[in-house]
Amino acid sequence: MAFNWFKKKKKQPHEEVKTEEIIIGDEDYHDDNEDVDSTITAIEEQSDVEIDKEIAEETDAIVEDQKEDQEEEQKEEQNIQDLEDLQNAEKEQHGTGFLNRLKQGLSKTREIFSTDIDDLFTGKRKLDDDMLEELEELLITSDIGVQASMDILEHISEKSFKISSSKQLKKILRKEIFALFNFQEADANLVQGKPHIVMVIGVNGVGKTTTIGKLAAKASGSGKKVLIAAADTFRAAAIEQLEIWAKRAGADIIKHNENSDPAAVAYDSVEAAIARDADIVFVDTAGRLHTKVNLMEELKKIKRALAKKIPEAPHEILLVLDATTGQNALSQAEMFNKELGISGIAITKLDGTAKGGVVISICSTLDIPLRYIGVGETIDDLDVFNAKDYVEALF
Repeated sequence: MAFNWFKKKKKQPHEEVKTEEIIIGDEDYHDDNEDVDSTITAIEEQSDVEIDKEIAEETDAIVEDQKEDQEEEQKEEQNIQDLEDLQNAEKEQHGTGFLNRLKQGLSKTREIFSTDIDDLFTGKRKLDDDMLEELEELLITSDIGVQASMDILEHISEKSFKISSSKQLKKILRKEIFALFNFQEADANLVQGKPHIVMVIGVNGVGKTTTIGKLAAKASGSGKKVLIAAADTFRAAAIEQLEIWAKRAGADIIKHNENSDPAAVAYDSVEAAIARDADIVFVDTAGRLHTKVNLMEELKKIKRALAKKIPEAPHEILLVLDATTGQNALSQAEMFNKELGISGIAITKLDGTAKGGVVISICSTLDIPLRYIGVGETIDDLDVFNAKDYVEALF
């Protein structure tokens, strides 16, 4: 029994030690777990920070890209707006510039419609029969023509009781003159075929060759491919002039030797225009005295030659007239129109003449659109006719 008790006593300390070791072992295990958890937590926290950082960087990058895109769009929109503003400014400047040149060119004619009409009311307060006679003389002097002058005076006399000053008379004159342009202004930029054939006619000295050069330069400047036919083979100077204009305008030119067949030049020019894919062809023609039968027959032959390749050609027959010839220009227009059928008129040399009223005479007498007017030697001095601007320039 004593032995058993001893054994029992001996076992108890050993069990306590073992228990302590187990307890100590459990504490180490828990410490290790805590360290692992701390490490995992730290790693997770670090990962979250890095992810947040990456997200923030990506977000900043997206915002920056969007900002750059917006700036690019704004720049592009601004560039477009600037271009539109520039184009509008150029159009406005061009329109205003030509109107000013037109006013300067019609200065002598404007004296009749301004200063001379002011003088009619000197010492008088109402428009009477004597003043109407003086007004008729002024209108005829400006080369408006007898018939156009009578038509204007007839309407003014019906309103004479309302007119007591030059200002009132000018206001009515503006309306009456504008009413004489009783047709729709033709679109001078309209191209009806490709190639669009324009046969240009007129007597020598009216500025026909120069007008062709200016029209070619304008068409070329607007992006059209232009070809010029030097079919006035009777004047070496005309061919030389056209060569200079063609070079200046960047246009092609078809020419033959001097005194060769003009119709052959015209025919070859159409063939060349088709082969070269030209947009528009200006055909120069001879311009000896319009009263000679030979000239008219020669022009008809050119017209037929153009139609051999393109049945609708010429799409336009443009008559060039010199404003300084006054009523003679009207008789030329009537003659050419009778023989060839004119589709449009260009009036040159309006600058410096007192006969600027011939524009009114031609437009009111003939049912032919006035397409262009010229007031000088440069390219910008020839422009599409605008009845409103013309009437404004007269007063």
